[in-house]
Amino acid sequence: MPMAATTLADRSLLRLSGDDVLGFLQGLVTNDLRGDLPVWTGLLTPQGKCLFDFIVWRDGDDILLDCERSSADELMKRLAMYRLRRAIRIERDGDRSVHWSKEKGMGTVDPRLPELGSRWIAAPSEPASGWREHRLQLGVCEGSAELRDILWLECNALELNGVSFTKGCFVGQENTARMNWRQKINRRLFVCRGAARGRFQAEYPDLGLFVVHERVESVPASAILPDWLKSAIAHPTSA
Repeated sequence: MPMAATTLADRSLLRLSGDDVLGFLQGLVTNDLRGDLPVWTGLLTPQGKCLFDFIVWRDGDDILLDCERSSADELMKRLAMYRLRRAIRIERDGDRSVHWSKEKGMGTVDPRLPELGSRWIAAPSEPASGWREHRLQLGVCEGSAELRDILWLECNALELNGVSFTKGCFVGQENTARMNWRQKINRRLFVCRGAARGRFQAEYPDLGLFVVHERVESVPASAILPDWLKSAIAHPTSA
């Protein structure tokens, strides 16, 4: 019997083990890791711009980072820089993979948006198809090509459950919190239909989709506006 085609081939798992790995990450990333996991979170520059985004899972006393495969080595180096002399080991977990299904009930509901489907971690299977198009059609951006160097709240992180303003400090917190309380999210990422033109973050010609970073008063006519994004634009609030 063939294995189910559920593996996300563009994702890697990083394993963090050792001395209080949860506390180590808690002081760095945008979301609160002290509650239920998994959660989606970001590691930012001191100015609040996105360097990496990933989903954090618990595995016993260890932590697993469900991250973009092409950025995994760079993320490991960045975390090692923050580790200093702490007894924490950061390595790839090559025995398991990130899995996805459009259907709910197969694993854990994606922490960003239930409509994204289910994710889980298990031994590798056949590569899944349809994930990128499904994600983009829901207006959800991820990865370095789409998010890199964009202010975290402009990545729609608040609406997609990627930030906590009650957890305490994280890298880039000051500017991120200021934007939130002043309701100053002037630009956002939008997924648009058609061929890319002008300045854009990422383009997917095979899907007829592209990602742009645009002012909220100039939303492109071809932008995909799911209810969660439409509401955020029409009724800005502070968390």
